Amino acid sequence: MIDKLKHHVLRFWSVAPVATALLALALAATVLFGVRSALFWVDRHNRIAREQPVAAWMTPGYVAHSWHLPREVVIEALALDPKTKPPRETLSDIARERGVPVETLIEALEAAIAAQREAHPDPNAPDAPSEAPAARPDGDEPHEEPAPAREEPGE
Repeated sequence: MIDKLKHHVLRFWSVAPVATALLALALAATVLFGVRSALFWVDRHNRIAREQPVAAWMTPGYVAHSWHLPREVVIEALALDPKTKPPRETLSDIARERGVPVETLIEALEAAIAAQREAHPDPNAPDAPSEAPAARPDGDEPHEEPAPAREEPGE
């Protein structure tokens, strides 16, 4: 089979060497970018769900989702009406409506995130104290898969 393939490639090369070289280059580029694209999409959720630094383009809902915060924490930090859904406006839009710098809202959210983390530490965080999970009533030991490691921004 390899001999047949080699024969075909040599025949194509003898008939049209430039076209054969361009075809080989195009196939190599297709494989390279195909692998890169596959790796990008496989890891997409982890990159999106990562705790991104709070920025002016984010909506309150996005901050809550990205930082795994209860909706109420974000609503309280931004002094929004708790009876309505969080607005789909960005933090910069909310700041502009209120006539305050967006940094004020970002600082309020960062303080709320820090307070929430201190009040409810993540048991999967690398610096969290390890506690043995309690045995279940049926006598089986609890089994949890380890959480994926989180990358810090800027690394």
